[in-house]
Amino acid sequence: MTSVRPALDPELRALLADMPLMTHLDDELLAQLRQLPSAPVEALLEGRRIDHREITVDGEGGARITLSVFSPSGADAAAGAARDRPAAGAPCVLWMHGGGMVMGDRFSQIDIPLEWLDRFGAVVVSVEYRLAPEAGGTTPVGDCYRSLLWVEEHAEELGVDRSRIVVAGVSAGGGLAAGVTLMARDRGVPAVAAQMLVCPMLDHRNDTASSHQYSGAPGVWTREMNEFGWRSLLGGLPGAEVPGHVSPAVAEDLSGLPTTYVDAGSAEVFRDEVVTYATRIWESGGQAELHVWAGGCHGFDALSPRAHVSAEARRTRDGWLARVLSPVE
Repeated sequence: MTSVRPALDPELRALLADMPLMTHLDDELLAQLRQLPSAPVEALLEGRRIDHREITVDGEGGARITLSVFSPSGADAAAGAARDRPAAGAPCVLWMHGGGMVMGDRFSQIDIPLEWLDRFGAVVVSVEYRLAPEAGGTTPVGDCYRSLLWVEEHAEELGVDRSRIVVAGVSAGGGLAAGVTLMARDRGVPAVAAQMLVCPMLDHRNDTASSHQYSGAPGVWTREMNEFGWRSLLGGLPGAEVPGHVSPAVAEDLSGLPTTYVDAGSAEVFRDEVVTYATRIWESGGQAELHVWAGGCHGFDALSPRAHVSAEARRTRDGWLARVLSPVE
């Protein structure tokens, strides 16, 4: 472990000083964390004109995948149609939550995509993908891909424009978003307009300089915790057999991907794998916008949305999405 690390943003440092941080994660602690209550989605929806419904889709082996569908309602939907989207339908964001592949649910970090519903009139579909270690290997990314197929197949019912489906996620969900986008490219369906990868978990090898910097001391997400998450997902699968749909950093070919936004904090374990992923997209002739936020810890804007660096990160993502979702005249 190297003891030299980029400094945390002062606002975030003060926040983390009051948080119960960890170095390691194990089965016993995971069981305790899973007992914590889910995110209070009702509080986020209160006072907002949003329709919310729950549906299920077929998963592999007869499993049922729950999706939460959030849509603009009433006057807000009409205003959004006139302001931000063509008559063909609304943009859609397929959202994958974070949690290291082992925890969280479809309401985790849901405040992030709900801002895009408010601003762009987007329909948000959040996936309750199955978690490791109970469901490992390709199961979580497969659940997300089947959810993407469902969105495309039910676009008219959802009021969604098939040409403006964005795949997005944070942390583990960002890695799943990258995997789903690769899967859609490789299988030829459906078309994905863009991918938004927020501090994504991309590389099971867990051996970058930043992963070693954030090892051996408590943090939001450390190298040791990351190793636990990947081990839970992959079991004893040899590294050479890990598919790129599961660990996108090992995908041999990153050409032919839709326009990509990817970001991370400078003070987090995923920083270097994020930079490498964007670089490889450019090397393959693709378009990627990369931001490394100075002083940002892992998941900083989900932990502290009002911190100055968090607000700037969210504004920057909003601006990128506005450009991506604007219809070509």
